Amino acid sequence: MSEKKPKSGSKVIITCAVTGSIHTPTMSDHLPLTPDQIRDEAIGAAQAGAAILHLHARNPVDGSPTPSPDVFRAFLPQIAEATDAVLNITTGGGHNMTVQERLAAPLEFKPEMCSLNMGSMNFGLFPMLERYPNWKHDWEPKYLENSRDFIFRNTFKDIEYILKHLGDDCGTRFEFECYDIGHLYTLAHFLERGLVKPPLFVQSIFGILGGISADPSNVMHMRETAEKLFGADYQWSILAAGRHQMGLCTMGAILGGNVRVGLEDSLYLGKGQMAKSNADQVSKIRRILEELSLEIATPAEARQMLDLKGAAATAI
Repeated sequence: MSEKKPKSGSKVIITCAVTGSIHTPTMSDHLPLTPDQIRDEAIGAAQAGAAILHLHARNPVDGSPTPSPDVFRAFLPQIAEATDAVLNITTGGGHNMTVQERLAAPLEFKPEMCSLNMGSMNFGLFPMLERYPNWKHDWEPKYLENSRDFIFRNTFKDIEYILKHLGDDCGTRFEFECYDIGHLYTLAHFLERGLVKPPLFVQSIFGILGGISADPSNVMHMRETAEKLFGADYQWSILAAGRHQMGLCTMGAILGGNVRVGLEDSLYLGKGQMAKSNADQVSKIRRILEELSLEIATPAEARQMLDLKGAAATAI
């Protein structure tokens, strides 16, 4: 039996998800909320070694998630000017945003990469209500409670729409977010139809209530299933929510994958220790990877590995 060649050429892409739409301002004083904070946190993460910056926008008044292109415009050009990292704009947005709202900024800025969730799912944030007796803003507990009766919509039609208008029309490639095994099969369906083209960037996500749990056996199951479905046609990456972040990212890297960290996925640096910045998490995972003799991909190398169009071809 021949040995498979490493897909990443021994280079590991570090993605940093800077703020997201899961955590709320009460949960951490270090969560970036304003455009200036998001800009500074993204630049710091890139300087620490992140080749890809996964970006959401927040209402600068109360920190709530927003799809507004105007808010994105307040930080995207500055990040692009200060760093050569790949800018990856969410198409997930936040709860209760329509697909059209979620695509408003990506279609305007035509980035090299966007996230794309591979299926509709329950996305339960409501257990976090029990952790905080008081809230900085009225919207926070309501937002979390609403996730008890909320389906994060990503139908086949939605995915086809995004692939056509953002992928085909804008040349944007995707971080395919797979929260469960079925999402891998959905991605394989689109590959078979020719609506997505290799190399696929498959982001396996563990530990979200409603998706696959953060167990090492599930990491192996996701990896083996992706290998079976995609063979040499994909780059694998792994992220894990909360306390599972560093352990499962390390496991994924040992298995030949790339990694994603950032305050969107976890507010902590270690047990009982809040992360003071996104750069703290990037620096920690980089140190772990380098101590395992794994090389970190530069933004230029990440672009080559993922066949991206380049920053000059965007509208940022």
